Amino acid sequence: MTEKTPAPRRTPAAKAPAAPATPDFSVVVPVFDEGGAAPALAREIAAAFGARSYEIVFVNDASRDNTLALLTALKAEIPQLRVLSHQKNAGQSRSVRSGILAARAPIIVTMDGDGQNDPADAPRLAERLKAAPEKLAMVGGERVKRQDSNAKRFASKFGNGVRGWLLKDGALDTGCGLKAFRREAFLRLPYFDHIHRYLPALMIREGYEIAFEPVNHRHRETGVSKYTNFGRLKASVSDLLGVLWLQSRSRLPGSVDEA
Repeated sequence: MTEKTPAPRRTPAAKAPAAPATPDFSVVVPVFDEGGAAPALAREIAAAFGARSYEIVFVNDASRDNTLALLTALKAEIPQLRVLSHQKNAGQSRSVRSGILAARAPIIVTMDGDGQNDPADAPRLAERLKAAPEKLAMVGGERVKRQDSNAKRFASKFGNGVRGWLLKDGALDTGCGLKAFRREAFLRLPYFDHIHRYLPALMIREGYEIAFEPVNHRHRETGVSKYTNFGRLKASVSDLLGVLWLQSRSRLPGSVDEA
């Protein structure tokens, strides 16, 4: 009688470590029609944060291309990746807010979805904020060697100059999408469209301190910008007046003590 050879045992494939339930950092990235940039950006963020406790929250703002499909497929490769999706296009500020509301970490890191912010800079801002007293609510990036057209750089410099002169927030580059801030502090701020450009002034209005770090800026490799200089100017006039009004109506109580 011939003995049967036992079938070889299959060793189960090693599973990638799951994302922590309460990570230290939540990296929030709004994207709209960024199928050419989003997957590579997600991989760069994961590589930059390495063994740290983090999650990556991409917010797909009703993209019309393959952004959502590519990011969803990438979740098997990057277990820290989460993908939210708007049913209707709502803009960058609302996408950032959706990501923050869903985020699990006390410290938020925001980045633009076009790949021009360098993920290698993100952990430095996040770690500085984590080590700082809670009075420091935000560490903003300031882009050096801007990789934009001359017209865009001039418009940005002019706009930042006017805004800084009126709001006196000490920010030289509020258009930089790379920022680290405390989730609780952000949720205390009054929300409006384009709020992401006024976070320094609004944080100061709420009684917090802010700081800035120089960061790298890269060429856009794929896709097209979703903004024009005229579009920014049109929105910034009413936004600026609104933030000035909010500043004028601020009354800080100092410490709040319970008897």
